[in-house]
Amino acid sequence: MEEINVVARASGKDVVLDALLPRLHIESACRRGGALALRLVDLDSTNGLVRLAEKGTVRWQPVSLDLAAHLHDHARVRGAVLPTDRLLRYRNGLRISSRRYDHLWKRIGERLPWVAAQGISTHWLRHTTLTWVERHFGYGVARAYAGHTDSPGSSTTTYIKATSTSSPTRCRR
Repeated sequence: MEEINVVARASGKDVVLDALLPRLHIESACRRGGALALRLVDLDSTNGLVRLAEKGTVRWQPVSLDLAAHLHDHARVRGAVLPTDRLLRYRNGLRISSRRYDHLWKRIGERLPWVAAQGISTHWLRHTTLTWVERHFGYGVARAYAGHTDSPGSSTTTYIKATSTSSPTRCRR
């Protein structure tokens, strides 16, 4: 994770944005679509929360106060003023799209060959965070952290199951 963060922060044309993206996913375990949908109104920088709208569910997810402050500053500096303005933006003020993630992971994979070989992606960060949460706080907390509390079934176990054949790299998103 450290190597991924170092490359993200140091290799692109917009290192501020590229440093925020992996950090957001590592701290919140949000999906790429959840991050792209974030608006100013979805950020509670006082309490360190982001409201994630993903796969038909909405939940408040904790993030560090430091990350919340960086997200707030990022959005404001880059032109977000209305509550419904998107949080993640390019320097020119336009909101980012999923293509930003594609370019980020391509660049990281070029500099860290093991990332490309293992198919490391934003979704892999989600798997890693949810596994860590489950190991430290239990299955119920991991289930809530993943946003799986409203659905019956065992989707959470897909993320936290550790075997020699299970690998988050099978998911490419």
